[in-house]
Amino acid sequence: MNRIIYIVYIFILSMLPFGLSAQKVSKAAQLCEKAKHCMQARDFDKAMSFLKQAQQKDPLFSDIYIMKGDIYNFNLKPDSAMANYQRAIEIIGDPDPMLYYIAASEGAKSGNYEYALKTMELFLHKGIQYSDVLPAAQKTVNNCRFAVEATKNPRSYNLVNLGPAINSEWDESLAALSADDEQIVFTVKRPRDKNTVCAFCLNEEDLYYSARVNGEWIPREALPSPIKTGYNEGAQALSPDGKYLLYTICDADFGIGSCDLYWAKSVGGKWSRPRNFGAPVNTPAWESQPTMASDGATIYFASSRPGGFGGMDIWKTTMNAEGDFSIPENLGPAINTPGDDAAPFIHSDGRTLYFASNGRVGMGGYDLYFSTLSPDGSWSEPENLGYPINSPADEINIFINNSGTMAYMASDKDGGLGGLDLYRFELDDALRPAPVTYVKGTVKDAFTAMPVSAKIELIDLSTNRTLTSTTSDPVTGAYLACVHTGGNLMLNVSHPDYPFYSENFQIEKSYTELTPFMKDILLQPTDIGTVVTLNNVFFDFDKAELKPESYIELGRLAEFLKSNIIRIEIGGHTDDRGTDEYNDMLSESRAKAVRDYLVSQGIDPARLEYKGYGKHKPVADNATEEGRAANRRTEFKIVK
Repeated sequence: MNRIIYIVYIFILSMLPFGLSAQKVSKAAQLCEKAKHCMQARDFDKAMSFLKQAQQKDPLFSDIYIMKGDIYNFNLKPDSAMANYQRAIEIIGDPDPMLYYIAASEGAKSGNYEYALKTMELFLHKGIQYSDVLPAAQKTVNNCRFAVEATKNPRSYNLVNLGPAINSEWDESLAALSADDEQIVFTVKRPRDKNTVCAFCLNEEDLYYSARVNGEWIPREALPSPIKTGYNEGAQALSPDGKYLLYTICDADFGIGSCDLYWAKSVGGKWSRPRNFGAPVNTPAWESQPTMASDGATIYFASSRPGGFGGMDIWKTTMNAEGDFSIPENLGPAINTPGDDAAPFIHSDGRTLYFASNGRVGMGGYDLYFSTLSPDGSWSEPENLGYPINSPADEINIFINNSGTMAYMASDKDGGLGGLDLYRFELDDALRPAPVTYVKGTVKDAFTAMPVSAKIELIDLSTNRTLTSTTSDPVTGAYLACVHTGGNLMLNVSHPDYPFYSENFQIEKSYTELTPFMKDILLQPTDIGTVVTLNNVFFDFDKAELKPESYIELGRLAEFLKSNIIRIEIGGHTDDRGTDEYNDMLSESRAKAVRDYLVSQGIDPARLEYKGYGKHKPVADNATEEGRAANRRTEFKIVK
């Protein structure tokens, strides 16, 4: 925060009516003049000593308190600054209105909102000649009115320090966690060392990480080369699947602007060489603070590039292919303001955006807000996270876990390990996003058991929208994919050399704590006799007409058939309820409905056989509802 030394003293002093005896004024004024010279030399301790002497000579000499207020103002002690400015106001009685403005501003910064509101309203009444600061004065009034009400209705907020495995005597900030909460990456500002490249930097920022083992964070380590350099790396994000590290490098001689976005990929547990996002994402301006949605493609970031609404705006780009990014799009006036809007975090639900702004009504400085993306692509009116999550100080970053219950942020509150520490706190119900869980496991070849790098998608069957997209690790086969609540979802696993694999997830919106799904997937070879269950083909009870949700999976099957010259048999199956004759007829009608749809998609009918097996080939026990549901299925088998 920029400070102008004794701006009040220089601007106002000549206008103040002292009304004191010449002898007393002279002695106090001489000491104040000495203090003034010390302030110009940035020797504030000596200046304060002269001012205390002047106060002993004449405790009603208003210059003393204005200058003391300026010293506290400059040293970021707004509470003490406000008290001294207010004392000067009381002595003068009817000061220049600018003194009201400065005193009220310091009162707002210190959280004395009722005082700041009353005093700033006095300025607006008396200081209309100061047109340049009237908008800022009105903003302070609006903030104070909001803050007075917010402090009467505080949010639930109990900060828990993440402990010495994460925090240190240095500054830790900007936590980013993987979707399973088992990995954390964060920014650490430490003193420069011999490897620091920046010639004028007293500190260097680096990325550190830790893993959770048996519920506890293990001691942190710096991300090694090639992530770690002698430049400043920070303001990072992990993709929800943990595959991509998106982060910022500043003041690098190989960059495009002052700060650029970079990405690296995890392969076999190691990070690849980082790569600059390049144009059109990075520009000669400032780009930083990326966050990736669970679709694996949409990236939000902050930038000072031209074409925005304020100093810093929030933009988004799409990763069309690995390392290929679309032209960034501004999120528009629903999110961005004439002030600064930055530090975006998109939750794994894909629709709840948290961000920091100093351009909206709030508690003062940067506050944290959230907005929700509507199905039509518009953003809701941002909502302030409230007090005490927001405070008179700057709140600049927040991370919310998958279930939407736990938030992570940095604070320099008393009792920490030093500087900024990382904390967690349980998020108030009213501020929570839609809960998200995940499916986690490995993808391997069913015959060789070798890892397969397959594409994994979770698709909303009602909208055909891809909610999650990731790939399994080519070295280990490991994958992690977010599972959204409140929808009928298809898990699709695909690779050009294998028939696709599918699952179905239907999770109610009411869930807040979700048990993750552990699923190792074996991809069957494209060989004669291979059977694949179509878990996302649906029929109404006792009917053979395909439900519209089935078309997405059958479309994938049509694509597979177009890419592979094979002939398949489509098989329909039922549970054991009903007669043999009825079940045989129903299952055959359903198999034929699938065959007819594939023909409508351009598949040669000569390549499609169909048969109804009724209840004769169960795969589970019909004694339970779960078993009967498994037996009611549609499959295809490669026959040639």
